[in-house]
Amino acid sequence: MKLITGVTLLAATLLTGCSASNNKQLYEQSVLTPLAKTDVKALEDQFPLNSREPTQFPAYVTLLKQQAREQGVSEKTLDRAFANIHFIPRVIKADRNQPEKKVTLNGYLNQVLPVWRIEQGVTQYENHLPQLEKISRRYGIPKAYIVALWGLESGFGKIQGKEDVISALSTLAFEGRREVFFIKQLLAALGIIENQYIDEGQTLRGSWAGAMGQSQFMPTSYLTYGADGDGDGKIDIWNNKEDVFASTANYLAKEGWQKGLPWGYAISLPAGFDVELEGVKTEKGKTIAQWQTLGVSSPHFANLPANTKGWIVIPDDPEQRAFWVTQNFRTIMHWNRSYYFALSVGMMADGITQRVHFLTH
Repeated sequence: MKLITGVTLLAATLLTGCSASNNKQLYEQSVLTPLAKTDVKALEDQFPLNSREPTQFPAYVTLLKQQAREQGVSEKTLDRAFANIHFIPRVIKADRNQPEKKVTLNGYLNQVLPVWRIEQGVTQYENHLPQLEKISRRYGIPKAYIVALWGLESGFGKIQGKEDVISALSTLAFEGRREVFFIKQLLAALGIIENQYIDEGQTLRGSWAGAMGQSQFMPTSYLTYGADGDGDGKIDIWNNKEDVFASTANYLAKEGWQKGLPWGYAISLPAGFDVELEGVKTEKGKTIAQWQTLGVSSPHFANLPANTKGWIVIPDDPEQRAFWVTQNFRTIMHWNRSYYFALSVGMMADGITQRVHFLTH
């Protein structure tokens, strides 16, 4: 997900649509336009990476707060945000112990996309159809993709994480492996509090990595893509499903979703296919007609114009299982840069769409 750095320009870059009568911000599509780049300083000079100890954490936090002051964060916000600051060893353990074992695509799909999850997606789709239709019309994003991302990210809102985001991000910055990244996220989280995008008494809660709410947005993504779905002047991705749907759709729309395109299809590759042609970089895209000339085939190609641009993805090298994917697949990969994740979103959306069609016809 994209990063926003700095908070001094937050108030100045709000979108139009605020109410002057009550000084309450009434957002239209997004909290903020992208901010100018602001330098974020790692604290390696004061705290060498190879000698950091948990006992140094309070002193490290003092310097984090000073950096926040320099970026325009008020003392009121700092007092509120850091009132219960604490070092979280389990966060560092989680960051260091992410799975390294190679998982096949089938293994991944069996884990994250069982039939019952797709069935739950259908139920959620039907239960929230009026809200989904409104958001889909507003942003041009199919309803099933909004539901699929909701289900895969947080189990339809059930699994949001319970960590104190300020403490988690401060701990991860202190760990040092991705210090600048997590300081940027911390500053963005402080910006959320500074500009009263959450209620006065609300504590930012999220995953061990700082991902928040039912859409599991990092703080910078919240500031970039967060959207008010129901027009109440807030962007509550923790409790308000319309805001969750709108923020998800706004993300996809801003990252280049093309209306009317599928995410892609499973395809057959010819013997001896040049695997150097595989990949989703812009320069590797070719039209359907060009791929067919190279021996790539799919019965679904008949449903699209021959000049439709696509890319070849081969997630399991030994099996040569391959997919032809569109710009919309690449858009999903802005959300999570994983072939497996993007494929699971597309397949879940397809599954929901097919079942809903069957039930209504």
